[in-house]
Amino acid sequence: MSPPLARIVQQLKREPSRTGSIVITVFGDAIVPRGGSVWLGTLLEFFERLDVDASVVRTAMSRLAADGWFERNRLGRNSFYRLVQSGRQTFDIATKHIYGPPVSDWTGRFELLLIGNGEDRDAAREALKNAGFGSPLPGVWVAPSGVPIPEEASAAIRLEVSAEDDSGRRLLSESWPLHRTADAYLKFMKTFAPLREWLAKGGRLAEADAFTARVLLIHHYRRVVLRDPLLPTALLPADWPGRAARALCGEIYRALLPASEQWLDRHATNENGPLPKPGAELFRRFDGA
Repeated sequence: MSPPLARIVQQLKREPSRTGSIVITVFGDAIVPRGGSVWLGTLLEFFERLDVDASVVRTAMSRLAADGWFERNRLGRNSFYRLVQSGRQTFDIATKHIYGPPVSDWTGRFELLLIGNGEDRDAAREALKNAGFGSPLPGVWVAPSGVPIPEEASAAIRLEVSAEDDSGRRLLSESWPLHRTADAYLKFMKTFAPLREWLAKGGRLAEADAFTARVLLIHHYRRVVLRDPLLPTALLPADWPGRAARALCGEIYRALLPASEQWLDRHATNENGPLPKPGAELFRRFDGA
């Protein structure tokens, strides 16, 4: 394991356990593009490299299945986990938010959603937060016009409001803690800049290490970018670090992709054998970064 990757792994070990969150990263980044189902043994092999005990992984998978993220299929003594269909939209929105191109223009308008006090309020709030919406007031959610609205919030009252730059900045300052997001981006870049430099100097990771680095890269990046509303440039500070963080993440991701995909080809299986090959869209992630 390269020194930069070893430091990232050690930093992860010092944090509170995030096994379930890393499982979500593995599925969203690597398993969904290859059909959405994987053998538990594949996950155990990966987590062993992070010194995460098998019992911890099994407990995390059971909790995620109980929470409605995955369904388990047993064949003999082997367990296979598949993303449930209802979770597809959440993953699809997150995929666009993490890997898609940045906002290229802005109409000067905001989407305003009003959430009532119905039984589905908590689910709607969580889905809107994960989709990048901000909340300036209780029950009020806002995003630049054009941001996809999650299915969980489809019953919300929808308004579209116009905002000049000054009033737009006032609205966003009340809706999103941009200073905390900026600090998180800077921390992400500090963590992964040494790996980028090591790769740029010709460093090459073994297939297993490349997959480990890829998962941890996206695990750290998505925790920041999914809290970023990806606002238009006109509404952001001139020194906003989100653009530099995306460029760094995209550069490392592209460097890791070939070897990490080879690890999946050799080690990852589902009920029918080796995972199917991913589609071309996988290789278009971070285009323009």
